[in-house]
Amino acid sequence: MDTIQIPNSQRRWDCVSLGEVMLRLDPGESRIHTTRQFAVWEGGGEYNVARGLRRCFGLRTAIATALAENPVGRLVEDLILQGGVDTSLLKWIPYDGVGRVVRNGLNFTERGFGVRAAAGCSDRGNTAISQVKSGDFDWETIFGQQNGSRWLHTGGIFAALSASTAEVAAEAMDAARHHGTPVSFDLNFRDSLWKSIGGKAKAQEVNRELVRKVDLLLGNEEDFSAMLGVHIKGVSDDFAELPIAGYEEMLREVAAAYPNLKLIASTLRTAHTASRNAWGAIALYQDQIVHVPQRDIDILDRVGGGDSFASGLVYGLLAGKPIDWAVRCGVAHGALAMTTPGDTSMATLAEVERTIKGGSARIAR
Repeated sequence: MDTIQIPNSQRRWDCVSLGEVMLRLDPGESRIHTTRQFAVWEGGGEYNVARGLRRCFGLRTAIATALAENPVGRLVEDLILQGGVDTSLLKWIPYDGVGRVVRNGLNFTERGFGVRAAAGCSDRGNTAISQVKSGDFDWETIFGQQNGSRWLHTGGIFAALSASTAEVAAEAMDAARHHGTPVSFDLNFRDSLWKSIGGKAKAQEVNRELVRKVDLLLGNEEDFSAMLGVHIKGVSDDFAELPIAGYEEMLREVAAAYPNLKLIASTLRTAHTASRNAWGAIALYQDQIVHVPQRDIDILDRVGGGDSFASGLVYGLLAGKPIDWAVRCGVAHGALAMTTPGDTSMATLAEVERTIKGGSARIAR
């Protein structure tokens, strides 16, 4: 496996993410079907990485996406702006008045508690970003000398929105690689997105092609199985046991199948309850395994934990840190992100660094 070559900081952005940003409606401690009020957040598997890199780690990030031009879209934009992510690559699509042609995605998500698991209900058909096609973004200008980015991040959620979004992802990856920009891809399997368009067979067909254009591949045990057809040995159906030897074998199998990959990383999560998980990670880099053992953590809102792992790992790479530190940074950032509501991280770099060192939760004042 080759090393990841990080471009210098003269480029306009440290990271560009490509994906959908939805409005998340959160019933807090209540249930979706019984609540009388929702808190709102912005979120999306690819966007959350750019948001974490900006707000926690202070990097310059942008989101390439599209929104329907109406008050809901403007609310999503306002939330993105509060997160400090550059919206200059955001495309506004005219709204037809009722959403027959184009609309903005909604994501209703319960946090879960104890024996009640977290649950989500998406309402995202015909969204603006799902309808983008090759040529809609000028990737040559985005990644070329006029602007440039040190990193591109996208993932399997964006690729599943429509046949054309997978083509746009491939187009972006090709342009990034042409300009020496590393590409990360989070497999992020969502059965709800694939089941009406061919299921796991279609997911594997699409993602196997995209992964051939990737430098850093992210996922968990379900993602690698569903999206690439690579199975881990010794894992039960409920993922109560996560054998490290099986993970190492799986990562090496993926590396052999996709020699373009330079780094492969998997989170390790065992859900004792919705409120208490064992959390860690394992990665393969330069043919060496990096393992951060699981430890039990308390969870307020698990959504976005994997995205925050990704942003912490990417930050470590962009900052020139050793791979062991980068993986630990991802684990720490993911753990902290799951202690606050919403998809996105509210952690600070100081908190991440303290968590990496094993700092206690004693009050800081």
